[in-house]
Amino acid sequence: MKKIEAIIRPEKLEELKDVLTKNKISGITINQVFGCGNQYGYTEYVRGNSVVMNALPKTEIKLVVPDDRLEEIIDLIASVAYTGEFGDGKIFVSEVLDCIRIRTKERGESAL
Repeated sequence: MKKIEAIIRPEKLEELKDVLTKNKISGITINQVFGCGNQYGYTEYVRGNSVVMNALPKTEIKLVVPDDRLEEIIDLIASVAYTGEFGDGKIFVSEVLDCIRIRTKERGESAL
């Protein structure tokens, strides 16, 4: 099993949820976060003073997937989140050792 953590633009969330649902991918966690990367933010002028706003709103998606669907799901996320501009986001993949469904005590991929 692999854990996918994707940081995307907030305006791409609904489209991504629709695509994941149509591809029978469930069990996602969504967080509204702030951060900056190569985009570096933007400059605003407040009461005549320039203020650099470098913590931009982003959306973080987390999901755990079976190994055999990893590349398919990465491709789905990347294709939906892509705009070609700075700030499209990142996808992180890590290994998951185990998963336990609390209600039934199932373990492994059957607990997903």
